[in-house]
Amino acid sequence: MAGMMKQVAVVFLVAVVMGQSWLGQAQGQAQSCSAQLSNLNGCAPFVLPGAASNPSPECCGALQGVQQDCLCSTIRIASTLPSLCHLPPLSCGTN
Repeated sequence: MAGMMKQVAVVFLVAVVMGQSWLGQAQGQAQSCSAQLSNLNGCAPFVLPGAASNPSPECCGALQGVQQDCLCSTIRIASTLPSLCHLPPLSCGTN
């Protein structure tokens, strides 16, 4: 369980970083998405192993401020990292 939580935390943090640098097709839109994702840094303590069970109000507010297509695109990009790095795919089940 702790290993899976670490994977989820890593994917989340990578998604934030990748969103800041890889969504550069439309510069204005990418900058907006990057700014939205950088606000999610306040959510990092929640997704790390051993974190509190509820995110902070700041985290929830930041998440509310991220457009769905921005977040989904970033997660899709992050999910391709293992295969690009020749690693097994993530298997993040809900237990």
